[in-house]
Amino acid sequence: MRAWLLLLLPLALAGCGDFPRPFQGNPGAAALRLAVPPPPLLAVPAPPTALLSDAASRTFATDIATALADRTIPAVAAPTRRGDWQLAIGASLEAGQVIPRYTVIDPIKHTQGAISGKPVPADSWANGDPAALKEAANADAPAIATLLTDIDARLKRSNPASLMNREAKVYFAGVVNAPYDGDIQLARALRIDLPGVGVPLQAAKKGADFTVLGQVKVTPAPDPGQVRVELQWVVTDAEGHERGRVVQLNDVPLKTIDPSWGEVAPTITEQAASGIHELIEKAREAP
Repeated sequence: MRAWLLLLLPLALAGCGDFPRPFQGNPGAAALRLAVPPPPLLAVPAPPTALLSDAASRTFATDIATALADRTIPAVAAPTRRGDWQLAIGASLEAGQVIPRYTVIDPIKHTQGAISGKPVPADSWANGDPAALKEAANADAPAIATLLTDIDARLKRSNPASLMNREAKVYFAGVVNAPYDGDIQLARALRIDLPGVGVPLQAAKKGADFTVLGQVKVTPAPDPGQVRVELQWVVTDAEGHERGRVVQLNDVPLKTIDPSWGEVAPTITEQAASGIHELIEKAREAP
């Protein structure tokens, strides 16, 4: 029972790394699986002062939004609405080349950062050449994504209420669906192991940043006399959105859990606790 397959599957975020929540898209599935709730939009309005025609301005805004969306940033080429972040686009002419300029503006109209893009030949830009505009958008998207990440990190560091600056409050909701006395034995063991790896628990769900729930599925294994035990430790945030899960899987003799999980439960939860701690730490970095 010591060789449990412990799957720590963070949901990998596409693009240039772990984008902050204000700009984070919906990552794909994986097992420590890290998820995030739907984020606010990053509006990319057509730029009125970017040395482009109205039609080319709309095209470039769409190209930028598409390039960012491809990097899991929920950007949309549209006017800014209440609550949206905005990417304002400008441009300047320097030595026969156009230098795009990108400014990030928060929902209360404060400028949070700005960068310059890569130079584009002035004639291609002025003519609104679709291929040149798309190439410029794809070339500048990585730097814009990095800017968004840097802005979010700065905002979280400056916010004393951010999970980056305080200990997470965690509630353990117990274990469900384990046969025999598994729910009781697994819950008892995990309540001991989580504080031991740096995850102190609180008694009530109210006020918790994260809730942990154990889910168990036991099915017949290919070998006679054995069963397949799958455990999923699901972590949700204060709003009830799933933030990830730790999965354990093993084929064991039925006698190891029938009639009691008492001997095997500590082995299972010792491994699970480390994975849960890792998952919560990852979720704290992108709350």
